[in-house]
Amino acid sequence: MSTTQAARTYNQEHVLRNRTAGRRRISIYWTWSYPWEAQRDPAALDNRFSTMTEVRRVAWPSYETPEWDETHFLQGIAGTLELFHRSTLHFQALAGELTGHPVAVFQRIDQAGYQLPIDERILADTDTLMVFGLDHVLGQEEAQPDEVAAIQDWLRREGTCLLLAPHHDVGFTDDTRQREIEYLHHGDPLVPRQQRFSHYTRSLLKALDVPVHNKWGLRPAVAPAGSNNIAPLTAFSDLDTLGLLGEVTTFNFHPHLPHYELTAPESDAVRVLARQRVDPTRPHPFTEAGNTELNALIWMPPTGRRAGDIVLVDSTNFTTLFGGTDSLANFWRNFSLLR
Repeated sequence: MSTTQAARTYNQEHVLRNRTAGRRRISIYWTWSYPWEAQRDPAALDNRFSTMTEVRRVAWPSYETPEWDETHFLQGIAGTLELFHRSTLHFQALAGELTGHPVAVFQRIDQAGYQLPIDERILADTDTLMVFGLDHVLGQEEAQPDEVAAIQDWLRREGTCLLLAPHHDVGFTDDTRQREIEYLHHGDPLVPRQQRFSHYTRSLLKALDVPVHNKWGLRPAVAPAGSNNIAPLTAFSDLDTLGLLGEVTTFNFHPHLPHYELTAPESDAVRVLARQRVDPTRPHPFTEAGNTELNALIWMPPTGRRAGDIVLVDSTNFTTLFGGTDSLANFWRNFSLLR
């Protein structure tokens, strides 16, 4: 009997991957408490994920086939969380093919209520750890001292790479007028006037002395104007000795990208490798202040006792929820095959 898709497993312990010289073992870590996020009150206007019913209404008729109905798929907030899981499958498949190792996927607190902090159980067989910061600030998830110590020790190992992906911070003010301007700027009816992400990842940034703050939710410019083809990156290839941007001209179009604001001067130790032009036709405090581009990709090379690399880029660049291009696949390839 042949099938087009491998059997899927659930509710079992992680099987350790043996080290293979020159081939990375990649792990994804979702920073959310799945139960906390999934059980947010759908009547709340702000700081929650959309329900699947809301997604279906906005994206109609994309999810009106039988596999998305209530007998096959969750219709509440949990359904939207599962869309995120499904959206990384293409990246996982490509990375697995390139490295010879399956991509391991962990959650801080999973559907069944099992809590998994970042510790040796995750790090022992991981060369590249991708921390996807999709926990809402309101959930107050925070990296504990033991986690920070474990990550610092792991980063002393040659060949490690920590990807930190704090997400957007929309409407972080009490000024309702500014919130409305931000909402009209990104134009996504599924993102409320206030949606603040990445409390856990921010705590890691602080603990690891990474001088970056995720700010705003900015709509990228498109080329040509009027299309949904994202404008090319402004790449600084001379700084990219890591090779992340080889044959990469664009990232994913996503209507509310975070700006990775530097809290220390740019230097050889903190390199902005790529910036993304922001849509100039939609007013926003960021552009009104004279800014035209957001920081989209940052690299901190090894330094001192830290032998591993630290990379910052938004998690949407590893998903297909908002489309995908050959350029994005090249980025996945480069990232999977890091030296």
